[in-house]
This record gives sequence, structure tokens and C-alpha cells, in this order.
Amino acid sequence: MKNKQFAVIGLGQFGEAIARSLSEKGAQVMAIDSNPDRVDYISSDVTYAVALDATDKKALMSQNIQDFDAVVIAIGENFENLLLCAVNLIELKVPRIIARAKGNANKLILQKLGIEDIFQPEFEVGAVVAERLMNPSLLSFMKMPDEYAIIEIKAPKNIIGKKISEIQLRKNYKVNLITIKRKHDSKVDENGEAELHITGVPQSDTIIQKDDQLVIFGREKDFLKLVEINN
Repeated sequence: MKNKQFAVIGLGQFGEAIARSLSEKGAQVMAIDSNPDRVDYISSDVTYAVALDATDKKALMSQNIQDFDAVVIAIGENFENLLLCAVNLIELKVPRIIARAKGNANKLILQKLGIEDIFQPEFEVGAVVAERLMNPSLLSFMKMPDEYAIIEIKAPKNIIGKKISEIQLRKNYKVNLITIKRKHDSKVDENGEAELHITGVPQSDTIIQKDDQLVIFGREKDFLKLVEINN
């Protein structure tokens, strides 16, 4: 299977992080910005790095942007430029467009253009930080539509040593256990800490151990109840 090809337009802090992360995951990445200094800075860490004006349709066409699997518009400073870029990509029939929106008004405008994949990093990161502050056992939090989320939590004290069949997560808390991250003392990281490994699909006779990290899917209110009752 060939590596996926992505273009990231806008190499501010957020766009740069996306480009680097995609590249680290093995994707072919074209990083684009109108600022040559930003392009030079990331050039050795991505497949291609190009300085161009993304509001110029011909400039985008010169890079065969329409042949990429997806294009991320991470322009954060100038919404007018973001819109012009988005219109160009739509007219060039890019298969998938993911755009950054600052605020709900910007999000609505992008939706009116027909862009469905919209991220709001300021809101999303803020929500995760707030959740972690409110719930110290929360390790990660991925918000999903309709009040659902995928979360990773430290195993609550009162379920350690119990089988999954005894806890009855679905019946008692209306959440599903996706998998468990567990420390393996035989393998340590560069800091001398035991490495975490995925245990696979949990079975009914799987016993929750101390230091386990549970990856759970459900409504926010339900997994919060799980944490509150058992800690």
C-alpha cells in the first residue's frame, strides 16, 4: 500500500506540528507557507517544502495539489486568505479538505462552503486541559459528536484486581472498554520506566491490574461517574 500524501498549508506552530506528526507516521507531506523562513525551517523533516501564496490558484496547480489524498488548511492569522485558499482547493476538486476555524462564525462560513472536516484547536485543546484539571485520573480525552468521547484513564482503585466480567462496565456505567495499556517490567524506556503495551481486545476474564490505563468509549457523564464512584 502506497504512503498517503498530504499537504499542509500554513506553517505556524499548529500547522508545523501537524506536518511533522504526519511525516513521523510515514506519510508523504508537502509543507506550504508564504513565508520562506518557515519553509526552510521544516524542509529537512518533510517530503517537500514549498514557499508559495495559497490564495493563488495557479501556484497551487503548479504543485498538483489536486492529486493529494487530503489538504490541511492551517492558516491561523488571516481568515480571508484561508477562505480564498479553501475556494481554490474546492475548485481544484481536492478529495478531502480539512480546515482550521477560529470561532464558531468562521466554522459556519466554512461549512457553508461545503467543508465538513473543521478543527478548532483553541477550543479543543482548552476542553482537554479543563477536563484533565477537573479529573486528575484522566490521561487523554478525544471529544466526539453527541457528547461522546474516547478517554484514557488510570484504573480506578476499586476495580483493581477484579475481572472485567465482575465490573460490568457496559451494564453499570454504559461505557465500553476498548483496550488496556499495561506496563511490562521486562522492557524499559530511556528513562528506566517500564514501557506501556496494548493488551489487545480485553476478554471477560481479564483482570484489571495496578497502573493499568483503560481506554474507554462512552458519554462523558457516564465515564465521569465510573471515575467518581470507584476512586
